[in-house]
Amino acid sequence: MKKICQVCFIPRSTDFGLLVLRLWFGLTMFFNHGIVKLRHYSQMSGMFPDPLHIGSQASLILAIVAEVLGAALVVLGFATRLGALLLVIELSIVFFGVHHAALAMGAHSGELAFLYLGAFLTVLFAGGGRFVICKKTNDLGTPTPASAAV
Repeated sequence: MKKICQVCFIPRSTDFGLLVLRLWFGLTMFFNHGIVKLRHYSQMSGMFPDPLHIGSQASLILAIVAEVLGAALVVLGFATRLGALLLVIELSIVFFGVHHAALAMGAHSGELAFLYLGAFLTVLFAGGGRFVICKKTNDLGTPTPASAAV
């Protein structure tokens, strides 16, 4: 009974946990948000929110870059922290600039942006873990001290 209460029967692995987090949020961002914006670019470009006052089309392009490229980098584990940084910047703008930090439930709530922001902040701070594509460089793509000497 003590083992069940402590959940000791589930293996502990920070690296596996980071992989699940990266795949869960990265794939959802990629398919449910990034690809949708890419496929419906022409319909969305004129009415897309413009919190940075750079134009609807430019805002949409930046959102697509973050949600497609950033999410792909996070999922693949290639320059993971760079991809997470793109998403953290975009989601911060969405949560604070578009939704005005509103966490209330409803059609125009920022709750979803807030949840994604928390997930990608975690990946930004923790990195991709052991299950990544590039192992000889750090998450920003520069050589690590061990591989720089080679």
